[in-house]
Amino acid sequence: MKLSVNIDHVATLRQARKGKDPDLLQAAFEVVKAGADGITFHLREDRRHIQDEDVYILKKEIKKPLNFECALNEEIINIVLNIVPEWATIVPERREELTTEGGLDVIGLKDKIMKYLSPLKDKGIKVSLFVEPEKNQIEAAKEIGADAIEIHTGNYANLIDPFKKEEELNKIKESVAFAKKNGLIIHAGHGLNYENTYDIVNIKDIDELSIGHSIISRAVFVGLYTAVKEMINIVKNKKA
Repeated sequence: MKLSVNIDHVATLRQARKGKDPDLLQAAFEVVKAGADGITFHLREDRRHIQDEDVYILKKEIKKPLNFECALNEEIINIVLNIVPEWATIVPERREELTTEGGLDVIGLKDKIMKYLSPLKDKGIKVSLFVEPEKNQIEAAKEIGADAIEIHTGNYANLIDPFKKEEELNKIKESVAFAKKNGLIIHAGHGLNYENTYDIVNIKDIDELSIGHSIISRAVFVGLYTAVKEMINIVKNKKA
């Protein structure tokens, strides 16, 4: 299983002062040096953290696979087409939310997704759709030609009741098996941390996890290199 580290919240800290520190590229280099398999970032419509110049610099300087999270927005999609990352992960986006909450309604947005999916794939960009662990949404992703899905693990991560948590985990397991059967590459992420990731990494057929906030938070205390290394140990060792 691979780990792609989301560096959005390094930019969040930088944008608090609208300055240059902490340097996003330096953070990306540190993540790569620690052994991460890729870098994830989300260029939001409101530019609350990652900025346009960031994505061009990352494309130029980072040799590991880039996963560009983006909404169904023509301006943002055009930037994706310009930099040609390895992955474009299409996510829902609302201005009022603190972070992405919930999966994409692939069924309801089929036509809009398909409008952008072909140009992306024509450029050789692999397309992933961020979805809830629901078979009908996964089936729709397959039907319109997505290369992968990223299963939203936020509901699982936020649950406290152990029975409900187990129920949600089983739902994720079933969705992964269904997606694999349908020939999709499977990613997962949102809300994963140094405690709840153990059960996720033991789900067969998940190819990659995208984790950001918990790693950047941990880095405040131990440094980014160590924080990434600790998460890699969890993702690669698959042991509690």
